[in-house]
Order: sequence, then C-alpha cells, then structure tokens
Amino acid sequence: MAIESSCDETSVAILKGKNDLLSNIVVSQIDIHKEFGGVVPEVAARKHIEFIDDTVKKALNDADVSIEQIDAFAVTVGPGLVGALLVGLNYAKGLALSQNKPLIGVNHLMGHIYANFLAFDTLTPPFIILLVSGGHTMILKADSETDFKIIGETKDDAAGEAFDKVSKILGLGYPGGPIIDEYAKKGILDHKFPKPLYYEGYDFSFSGLKTSVLYYIRDNEEYNINNVAASFQESVVDTLIHKLIRYSDESGINDIVIAGGVAANSFLRKKLEIIKDKNIYIPPMNFCTDNAAMIARAAYEKYIRNMFSDLSADAVPNLTINEI
Repeated sequence: MAIESSCDETSVAILKGKNDLLSNIVVSQIDIHKEFGGVVPEVAARKHIEFIDDTVKKALNDADVSIEQIDAFAVTVGPGLVGALLVGLNYAKGLALSQNKPLIGVNHLMGHIYANFLAFDTLTPPFIILLVSGGHTMILKADSETDFKIIGETKDDAAGEAFDKVSKILGLGYPGGPIIDEYAKKGILDHKFPKPLYYEGYDFSFSGLKTSVLYYIRDNEEYNINNVAASFQESVVDTLIHKLIRYSDESGINDIVIAGGVAANSFLRKKLEIIKDKNIYIPPMNFCTDNAAMIARAAYEKYIRNMFSDLSADAVPNLTINEI
C-alpha cells in the first residue's frame, strides 16, 4: 500500500508485485483551493486528515484485499508541503506499526519517474528524464533504477509554477497548467516571448518569461488572451524540448522518459509525439499528476532491495532527487 499526500491530492494505491495495480484512489482538493488562487498549506493538511481514512478504506475495498494482506506500507516523505506530508507519513507509520510490517519512505520525484514503469514494463536504464512539474523542472540521466544524475535544472521558477503565475496574470485562475493549455488551443502564435538560456547549457529559467508576459499585457490593452496563452506555452515547451533533445544527441541515449504534472500538457505531448528518431515514453494522463500508484511502483524497487525506513523517519519538504 502506498500513500501520497505531498500537496493537494490525497491518494492511496495498492500494488501487487511489480506492475499489477489493484487500486489507485485519488481525492483532489483543486476545487477547494481555486478560491484562494493556489494551494493553502494549512487547508491542504486539514483536508488530508479529513480524507485519508476513507481513502485507505476505499483502496482496500477496490483492491479486494484486507489490511492484514499488505506486505509493506509506502509513503511520500518529500519533497512537498511539510504539514501535508506529515499527515500521510504519520498515517503510514501507524499502519506499519499496527500490522508489524515494514515502512518504505519514497521520494516524490522518484514516484513521478516510476509512473512510466507502470505503463511501460520493458523500460530499462539508461535513459534520460525530463521531470517537469509545479515545483521542479530538470533533465536527469538514469544510470540504474535508483541512481539519477541531474544534468540541468531550473534556476528560478519551475515550468508548472510559471504556468500558474501567467494564468494569474491573465486572470484565468488556478490551476494554471490545464487552463493555459485550453486557452492556447484557441489561439495562434502571434508574439515571440523570450526563451531564456535557450542555447546555454541544460539549466532552465522561466521567471523572466513570466515577467515578459506581464509587461506585454501592460503595454498592449487590446491583446488576445488565447494568443498570449498559446505564445507563452510555445516558449516554455520549445525550450524544454530543445534542451532535452540536445542532451539526448550529446549523450547518445535515445530513450527519453517524461515525468511530472506538466507531462499532461497537450502541446508538449503533441510536440514530443512527432519526434521520430527518439524513443519517447510519456505516462498516461492519470499517472502524470500526483497519485499513489507512482509511489507504490517506486517503493517496489526499494522493497526488493530491502531499503526500508525507520519509524522515526521525518518529512523532508526540500528533499532532492537522490535522497531517501
């Protein structure tokens, strides 16, 4: 059993063996946080407390297993909102203690990567990863199932964060990613927004792009909101793909894994799907955003290696990719 509560989704999944997903329940708080224009950490934590017990029960019911049949309890320990993480972690500790079964702490970023293994069971390292979400944007190289090297990462805003901020600038609301995506479908590319660090190494920077959109809106009263969304989105996606493919060519590794919430972006998926000289692995939509199935799959790799966590394990909100 895996529990995910790093942000605003309460999720519980049960995985049998390597890839037999018996249940994956996700309770979203998006509608709750919309009125605030973003996730409120204290509200998220309280809602996790409210939802988690019923979510565990539903996961067990859908999987048609009892709590006694669970061999290990996995849980996200970071990165994420510390209060939200602690709700899932303490609940998982209680289950592990009561059932006398091992606890497996899982890195949320590893979970996003392993969502692909649920969909593509023949995927094996080495491969390159584009991990792009609300809190992280990075290119990684996987040398093994548990060894990841950071090739490049954002110096300021993550791509998903930039989507949220631009959506707020345009008055479109939260969450920005899917909203911008929908508006962009109705627009045309009528403005060239900057693509920071486009030719410079493999790091990213999206803060300046966000500011450029702000200035454009300020200086152009008659702007078309669909076209702004489309032009902004094109700058982000083109930058991500340009650096990703350039590193693939440089390293000679043609297997590329896409991970994180922004992997659900339709324009990014469309652009990746027309690349024919690379093997692009994109998870199904339901595995892109936060869910416990991905945490369970990452936990499986630790389970078979006896990489268990102590019951004194704590939440680590700023956890990095190769920790835990």
